[in-house]
Amino acid sequence: MSDTEIDPPALERVAAIHSFRPASMRERALDDLGFIRATMERTSSYRAVPGWGGVRMGFVALAATPFAITADTPSRWFLTWMLAAAVGTSIGAFEMLRKARFEGVSLFTGAGSRFAKALAPGLITGGLLTIVLHQIGQFDLLPAVWLLCYGTAVVGAGAHSIRAVRSMGLCFMLVGALALLGMVFVPDSRLAGDVCMALGFGLMHVVFGIGIARDRDV
Repeated sequence: MSDTEIDPPALERVAAIHSFRPASMRERALDDLGFIRATMERTSSYRAVPGWGGVRMGFVALAATPFAITADTPSRWFLTWMLAAAVGTSIGAFEMLRKARFEGVSLFTGAGSRFAKALAPGLITGGLLTIVLHQIGQFDLLPAVWLLCYGTAVVGAGAHSIRAVRSMGLCFMLVGALALLGMVFVPDSRLAGDVCMALGFGLMHVVFGIGIARDRDV
């Protein structure tokens, strides 16, 4: 074989090497993109928080407050706040789903899933305590329980969302603490609880909702 002749098996080996390199680079690039995407999903925060939805929830609580204050029996008082909670929760869920759809995000994957999972334990705890306290007739404790559990849930969810959510959760916890103190230092503990409910579920939702809406709402 002369110096100018090329061994056919050698040609096949060279061709195989060159055909392998682009595929390997593409696979590595795809792996890198997958890693980057997964990292961004883990570190991203859930921003589809409805500001105007929060304002509407606040107005529902404010509208329910006079009816709760003037309720002549604990059962009617409880029913008033349960109806307000049902309406407010429906508004909040609808607005959150609407905004998530508008921004192209999901509550079931990524940051949205972490937000929902962090929110759920506090809300479930509040629901269970509500059932027990209602059964044993401890109605005066309910405003503090509702405010504290909701605030705890929002603070937890806020770790995966914007700063305003965390701040709102802390304010709810503070108002819940005031509701507990009202049971000790205020003669009419039920009135104190209703005022704290209006301050928390009413005013706080409105104030923080407007702030969120100015920044990022639709």
